[in-house]
Amino acid sequence: QVQLVESGGGLVQAGGSLRLSCAASGRTFSTYVMGWFRQAPGKEREFLAAIRWSGRTTYYKNSVKGRFTISRDNAKNTVYLQMNSLKPEDTAVYYCAAAIRGSDYTQLREYDYWGQGTQVTVSS
Repeated sequence: QVQLVESGGGLVQAGGSLRLSCAASGRTFSTYVMGWFRQAPGKEREFLAAIRWSGRTTYYKNSVKGRFTISRDNAKNTVYLQMNSLKPEDTAVYYCAAAIRGSDYTQLREYDYWGQGTQVTVSS
């Protein structure tokens, strides 16, 4: 069993930055693919970014590429999402997720464990 706990959300003005963290339990964290998703009110949960175990391979949703950066520290069992140049449309609950194995890490169905989410609100 893996438990994921997100932190770092909050209220920020447009143009600002936030860094989200996701702490994972479990000795096999370094073998998981980790992903970040978000869900705005009335919308479906959407993929943002994913990172393979080594940290050398990453995937991004096109609309956040260049603004968001995913990284991981396997020694700390933690994955991060650095978000810059935030926009009001980035307002959502942000979730991290872990995939044991899969093929398309942009898809929700590939992920086995989910955190409880952290709220990010960007004011205009």
